Amino acid sequence: MKNRITEELKSLRGAIKSLDRKVVIIFIAVSLLQTISWYVTSMRFFRTNFYDTFFADNPNVSLYEYIYWFAGDFVTLFVCPVLIIKFTFKEKLSDYGINFKEAGLGFLITLIFTFVMVIIIWFCSSSREFAEYYPMLSSTRNNWVFFLVFQIFLLIFIIAWEFIWRGFMIFGLKGKFGFYAILIQMIPFVILHNGKPAAETFGAIAGGLALGILAYRTGSIFYGVIIHYMVMFMIDFLSIMRFKLDDFGTGINSLFHILSKIF
Repeated sequence: MKNRITEELKSLRGAIKSLDRKVVIIFIAVSLLQTISWYVTSMRFFRTNFYDTFFADNPNVSLYEYIYWFAGDFVTLFVCPVLIIKFTFKEKLSDYGINFKEAGLGFLITLIFTFVMVIIIWFCSSSREFAEYYPMLSSTRNNWVFFLVFQIFLLIFIIAWEFIWRGFMIFGLKGKFGFYAILIQMIPFVILHNGKPAAETFGAIAGGLALGILAYRTGSIFYGVIIHYMVMFMIDFLSIMRFKLDDFGTGINSLFHILSKIF
């Protein structure tokens, strides 16, 4: 028995020593950082640890929750991987998608994709599921200042989100796995959409692949940032517009009803 355990441990040490150090660091780092994101830089953590002490009577607490989440995830999913790239791998950020390579192709695809998605989102935004979920911060329906602040922090969140999957993972794993790196990053990307409207979650499969291919082909994450942000922006914006149009239609109908009673 002792000899068997010794052999197994020796075999395990050999297998571990044969692993690619960079790939191991990336997998472990992504696992740790995403776990930190889920438990620490989240709205749930904010509500549990800060609400009663600092924000119990603040009517804008929902906005602060999103700011905490978005800013926290920027540190977790962008700043931390950047530090790993610079000080552990000692590599250039431009090799991880922080550039505007292939600008002609990148912006052309961005324009086409955004145009198509706006049309799709307009029709999807008419569904009850979308109306109940979006805009994510419901108070932005009646406050354009909140909407602007929310969108600014959403942008830095999207930069971090694209970087961890399409930058850190794809370009970090590209040397070992090649095109398979696109499929690898797509899996956690889709899983983290669970709980959102079903159409969006299923769409994340195609979206994760498409954005991955775009980053892989152009060598840049920023075209994906623009597309992803514009999709999120238009979901919120068009949802608000539909809400206001519905209110306007209700108001017009009420006006006609009152006029019909008078005349």
